[in-house]
Amino acid sequence: MEPPRSAPGPTPPAPSPTGPTSDEQSIPPLGAPVFRTTVHGLAFEDRARHLDTVGPEEELLLIPDPPGGKPDDVWVHVPAGDPVGHLPREIGAWLAPWMRRGGAARVQVIKVGTESVPSWKRLLVEVRCG
Repeated sequence: MEPPRSAPGPTPPAPSPTGPTSDEQSIPPLGAPVFRTTVHGLAFEDRARHLDTVGPEEELLLIPDPPGGKPDDVWVHVPAGDPVGHLPREIGAWLAPWMRRGGAARVQVIKVGTESVPSWKRLLVEVRCG
């Protein structure tokens, strides 16, 4: 016996040959437009030293890896330009390509933990896409 067929839904618009439409750039395809996450990689290359210079509500910079790199990370930098770490790879996998296609994302510090907190939990940020 065949399963019931679902009713046909609206067909999504085809991607533009000249690049993404404004709707495609406004919200990432696989993520929420606003989300909170930790920053990973603080334990390497003495990046955690920058945590003394950032505080809650401070805007940081998001910079995606160039195309073709594996893994596809989105790096978090202090305003002076030094890298602090990267967003989790599960996020970078969809956010980096979206940003390279013209999507805009901002990041703001929510909480900075003390040195007693594991490095991958020390910096909590909020990312706003679109």
